[in-house]
Amino acid sequence: MNDISTSNKAADAAFSSAEITAAPAPEKPEVPAHFRQFLGFDFGIKRTGCASGNRVLGGANPLPTIKAEGADARLQAVDKLIREWQPNALVIGVPYHPDGAAHENTARALKFGRQLRSRFKLPVYEVDERYSTTEALAGGARDADAASACIILEQFLRSLP
Repeated sequence: MNDISTSNKAADAAFSSAEITAAPAPEKPEVPAHFRQFLGFDFGIKRTGCASGNRVLGGANPLPTIKAEGADARLQAVDKLIREWQPNALVIGVPYHPDGAAHENTARALKFGRQLRSRFKLPVYEVDERYSTTEALAGGARDADAASACIILEQFLRSLP
């Protein structure tokens, strides 16, 4: 009986620590009703997919992928998109392992989100983007990064009331 009790405690402890690193439960973002225009991003170290979408149509269109490795060059390219599209808010995909655990790119995407908030003073919404690249490739996308950004942004738009 002691072995089972000890075994259960160990399993409970392992489960509890797994919950800490798991992706947050999806929740409906509180987005003001007057927010209509959004830019979506599929962050990558070398390439960042971009998409534009709006609440009225509920869809997204791919934009040219940003091919910049440094934060400054990436943010300059985002600045041009913001000036052109005048979004009310930005949406970023945050990657997780299939089991919901965070990894290196999770932290990088979250940092990108903080940089966007700080520099552009726009709200930034996060979307769990597991499988977006796989879905983009399965759909035959020529630019998987831009297609992934569309998938991320469309997922966000579908979550809005």
